[in-house]
Amino acid sequence: MQNSSPKPPETIALHKLGQRGEELAAAFLLQTGYQIVGSNFTIPVGRNRNDAIVSVEIDLVAYEGPILCFVEVKTRASDWFAVPAANVDLRKQRQIMRAARAYRRMFGLRNTPDRYDVVSIVLPPSDKGLRGLQIELMRSFWSEEKFRKRHLPERYWGLTLY
Repeated sequence: MQNSSPKPPETIALHKLGQRGEELAAAFLLQTGYQIVGSNFTIPVGRNRNDAIVSVEIDLVAYEGPILCFVEVKTRASDWFAVPAANVDLRKQRQIMRAARAYRRMFGLRNTPDRYDVVSIVLPPSDKGLRGLQIELMRSFWSEEKFRKRHLPERYWGLTLY
């Protein structure tokens, strides 16, 4: 049986804000020279502790020259508390990396150079139109390198490790 209760107005407003941000980000990236090849790419990447399927969405997939870019868009109505990009935490980065690996596998792009970008958007109140709009593109916001396991050297503080 489906839950037919209506979504709260705050949820609808946030969804619309996010959609608007993704539209603006796509237009901005096109002006910057990106070629957009996908948006809202959703793929299952595994299961959580409760054995429920976990799906991850990549907001925009684009090429900047030969580089395949996986772009996360964060939109806020204000940056008073924190900049939008602050919400692209380690957990979110790992999720997007898993989805990006699946995307590359699915389309045979394993050897294509890639990177992870973030577009941070602060939208002004609707009565101001686009006056006061802030868009920031952060290329290479993170890399997979920081998530690779590091191995201790054989000798560590004078001790031999086995």
